Amino acid sequence: MSTPAEYYRSLPPVSKTYGVACLMTTTAYYLGLISPGSIYLNYGLVFKHFQVWRVFTNFFFLGPFSFPFAMELFIIEKYGVSLERGPFDKRTADYVWMLIFGAMSLLMMSFVPYLLSPFMGSSVVFMIVYVWSREFPNARISIYGLVSLKGFYLPYAMLAFNLLLGNPLKPDILGMVAGHLYYFLTVLHPLAGGKFMLKTPLWVHRIVAYWGEGTQINAPVQSNPYAGIAFQGRSHRLNGNTRRTSTPEQPQTNTAQQPIQGDGVAFRGRSHRLDGR
Repeated sequence: MSTPAEYYRSLPPVSKTYGVACLMTTTAYYLGLISPGSIYLNYGLVFKHFQVWRVFTNFFFLGPFSFPFAMELFIIEKYGVSLERGPFDKRTADYVWMLIFGAMSLLMMSFVPYLLSPFMGSSVVFMIVYVWSREFPNARISIYGLVSLKGFYLPYAMLAFNLLLGNPLKPDILGMVAGHLYYFLTVLHPLAGGKFMLKTPLWVHRIVAYWGEGTQINAPVQSNPYAGIAFQGRSHRLNGNTRRTSTPEQPQTNTAQQPIQGDGVAFRGRSHRLDGR
């Protein structure tokens, strides 16, 4: 059995980063470092007082420590990791783009006053559930050990349980809409003969490459070779040579016609015979 540290290191990067960010946000709330009023989505404060951070921070607060909070972290750990290791294996940038597209879709829907939610992290989590259900429609799952069903029906079963528990359904429904929109544009529409219209942008590839985590098949940019290195610099030889190349050796030339090039020599010049010739 692996230790918690080994288990943490084994998680794929995107799901791990998002889950840890949500956990740290709730921890900061309990420590009194932040308040929900300072990070929730409010377009009036965004546009009038330039509190742009609210557009991003509202996706990282899943509520206080509670059973629903633990279940949403469990969903990220189980279904998000399953997506990242399955359909999105070696497609880190594509998975990041799926989450970004879902967040942008939710922001667009929130311009409708009735659809506005102060915190939309739960909607992103439910979007993960919906996309997983479409990618693994025949997988057998068990909900709380009470009901066994196919993966395709998981979002609808979770909606029914939330209804019985008295939890609000609007965040879940918005997450389903965002997830279906992504799945339609990337899978259903191309399979029906339509054009693939949701290609991962180049700037997302560049962010993932600079991040240096995960892999992307046929990435248009190279990953950052220095990601995670605390100090970067160029080595120098003590004899004054500032750059060392690995070019193949050149054939020897006539030293009588070409002066010898040396590094670290205090004086370099042309020799003369003492008899003046």
